[in-house]
Amino acid sequence: MNTELESLAGSLWRDFDRPDVWWQIGLLVACLLLAALFARALRAHPAFGVGEVGRGGMQRLAFPLAALVLVLIGRALLRGQHPVGLLSLAVPLLLSLAAIRMVFYVLRLSFSTARWLGTFERLFAFCAWTLVALHVLGLLPQMVGLLEEVSFTVGRQRLNLWLVAQGAATVVVALLVALWLGGLVEGRLARVEGLDRNLRVVFTRLSRALLLLVAVLISLPLVGIDLTTLSVFGGALGVGLGFGLQKIAANYVSGFIILLDRSIRIGNVIAVGPDRGQVTQITTRYTVLKGVTGVEAIVPNEVLVSSVVQNESYTDRKVRISLPVQVAYASDLERVLALLEEVARAQSRVLADPPPQALVQAFADSGIDLELGFWIRDPEAGSGGLRSDINLAIWRAFKVEGIEIPYPRREVRLISQESVK
Repeated sequence: MNTELESLAGSLWRDFDRPDVWWQIGLLVACLLLAALFARALRAHPAFGVGEVGRGGMQRLAFPLAALVLVLIGRALLRGQHPVGLLSLAVPLLLSLAAIRMVFYVLRLSFSTARWLGTFERLFAFCAWTLVALHVLGLLPQMVGLLEEVSFTVGRQRLNLWLVAQGAATVVVALLVALWLGGLVEGRLARVEGLDRNLRVVFTRLSRALLLLVAVLISLPLVGIDLTTLSVFGGALGVGLGFGLQKIAANYVSGFIILLDRSIRIGNVIAVGPDRGQVTQITTRYTVLKGVTGVEAIVPNEVLVSSVVQNESYTDRKVRISLPVQVAYASDLERVLALLEEVARAQSRVLADPPPQALVQAFADSGIDLELGFWIRDPEAGSGGLRSDINLAIWRAFKVEGIEIPYPRREVRLISQESVK
């Protein structure tokens, strides 16, 4: 019997020549309907699943897996009494559907904003349906044989393309499972009350990295690939980190240090060098500062660890702001100081405790230098608008009170020739 007749396609073609094929069609439709009802009931049950991540994954797998189980049971019942070619064809189709749904649920859960996800989805779906088509047509064994004939040596181990393909597929599946488990851990940590946000990020990333490492270490030996063959790549990676990637490695290490010691947290207002803004994101490589103008500065974590960082909200969110003011020598200083403090107290963002305070700084060439100091509790809102409002209020109050704000003046005298003589 040739290959085509032994394939699922040949068996299905023969089944359609027989009148009892309707038993298969009816049983297949019944299995799909029962699986759909089961999936709908599962979606309506809020207590099912391990957290939101586990529930979402099982709801997407409920229909194909339930249909697969029912089809396998029905095929076992009909085998020996009726042909089962149609049911045998449904098995790989349902398996591929379950694989595609699970893979892209995990990917969209882990990389919701990744641009490459759409391209990878089309590529994975194409590969999955190609394997199903080869299996249905009975060409899969020949394809496997061709891949096994192409062999090569890596270190002391002999490999072939089929073994490499199996290893890649196993690693991908293991990584997807690790990402799914990482999502479960992240969901659990998000519900822990009293856990600092930075520690939550650290535990999430450490657990995900550990799960990914374990997935690779487990999946490769399962297909017969010796991990010692990766020692060459490990040595090359170490050399690369030692020379070309040392800055990147330092940024990642610094990122974990920042997240662990909690010296900088999300929401803090910090200044490092010329950049100042509110911390909106802390990754393992960089930290994002959003300034009052809306411009976001991406600061490498190594800079934050090795430089002096001014954190305006590290232990206390109260920040003192000072405004320089100059008045003429003929002004009533007591009245001017009281007026400055009154203007500051009238602003809603200025704290009453500690109270605003006006001080005499110096006696300058053109007038008396004063300083108005006051405290605010929201440094993330910026101080430019508040400074403008207080300066405008001071100008209006001085205008009403007749207080002069001095400015440099130059007096030019012309001496005639007769007076010189």
